[in-house]
Amino acid sequence: MEEITKRVLDEAQYIIDTNNTIRETAKIFKVSKSTVHKDLKERLIHINKDLSNEIDKILKYHIDIRHIRGGESTRKKYKKNQKYQKIINNMWYNLK
Repeated sequence: MEEITKRVLDEAQYIIDTNNTIRETAKIFKVSKSTVHKDLKERLIHINKDLSNEIDKILKYHIDIRHIRGGESTRKKYKKNQKYQKIINNMWYNLK
């Protein structure tokens, strides 16, 4: 149980320090997104209520801006795909 408590507090402090998302935090701590979410939304409130309130504010902010982040990710994805498409087209053209 001490190990879980330490992980919950470490995850919370990490998010406060970096303002990273649950997904990014899960990668750093090598646990699933579901675990981080459960740690921060269910377990943290029983460990440290003030820290839980602070985390809730950060997570609410992430929810409020996710449509912006999603749009940015989509833009990067298509930009990357366009770059590879040009390379493939050039390779195909050179094979003819």
